[in-house]
Amino acid sequence: MPGIDECLLEVMRLPGARGAAVVDWTSGLALGTIGDSPNGDHEATAAETAEVARMAAEQPAFARHSSPAEGNRPPGEAAGPPVEDVIVTTHDGYHMLRFVETAFDSSVFLHLWLNRSEGNLALARMRLGELAERLVLA
Repeated sequence: MPGIDECLLEVMRLPGARGAAVVDWTSGLALGTIGDSPNGDHEATAAETAEVARMAAEQPAFARHSSPAEGNRPPGEAAGPPVEDVIVTTHDGYHMLRFVETAFDSSVFLHLWLNRSEGNLALARMRLGELAERLVLA
């Protein structure tokens, strides 16, 4: 199970990866960064992407709805973030925010900045999901 640094190194192996970060969406702080930042400042980018993540995570329209097969959650069981990921498309790239679910009340997401002409959005989304499941936060 990779920690933050190992996870970010794996993310940067994706075709078209330009930069990545692990960010706490409640504080806007970057817990780790690698590669380039869209605006040249990883801390500012972390704060800006945290706003987007917080907006998505706190919207009732995106709340988790139990299906009859799932039944109701036991009281006190963490539901995790209401969304899995957010993808923002720009004229030359993709910004993927993947929420990380943990045993404790996590407010962390992975941010990947992907070059649109070199990257594969579907592959990056699948790989980011796998890494988010294996990420160890210490």
